[in-house]
Amino acid sequence: MKRTGFAPRKTPMKRSRKPSPQAIRIEPDAFRAVVKAKTRSDHLAELQDAFNAWVRLRDAGQPCISCGRPYGDRWHAGHYRSVGSEPSLRFEPDNVHLQCPPCNLHLCGNQAPYRVNLVKKIGLERIEWLDGPHEPKKYTVAEIQEMKAFYRAEIRRMKREAA
Repeated sequence: MKRTGFAPRKTPMKRSRKPSPQAIRIEPDAFRAVVKAKTRSDHLAELQDAFNAWVRLRDAGQPCISCGRPYGDRWHAGHYRSVGSEPSLRFEPDNVHLQCPPCNLHLCGNQAPYRVNLVKKIGLERIEWLDGPHEPKKYTVAEIQEMKAFYRAEIRRMKREAA
């Protein structure tokens, strides 16, 4: 018999199980609510979806900010400063503009022409502000929900005006 250096386990390992509603003494409906509660990242993802939809509506009818060509109906909300490089500008309207999927995905945002066209659109002073240093932002769930409600209301308003 080969020795491995470990003593054999005298008692079998117990499997952990998900607690049942009876074990934690709450009603089944309340238990479902606890299990299905949204996390901060869930709210953040919903805010990102609402913000991107707002950007698409705001820039509707305009060509791609990078290449200038009209693409069709499948647009991206492309960030000038990426969320990875500058997370505090994630929801900054000056930082996000309509971009075609080839420029956003395959050309990594096509940054050089993006900047040139962005100077024409918002001006050099605002771009220099985007390029400058920014304080990190850690949104609370309440702030995220407030922003989400604002952008959803703006989307409804813009759709009503367009109709």
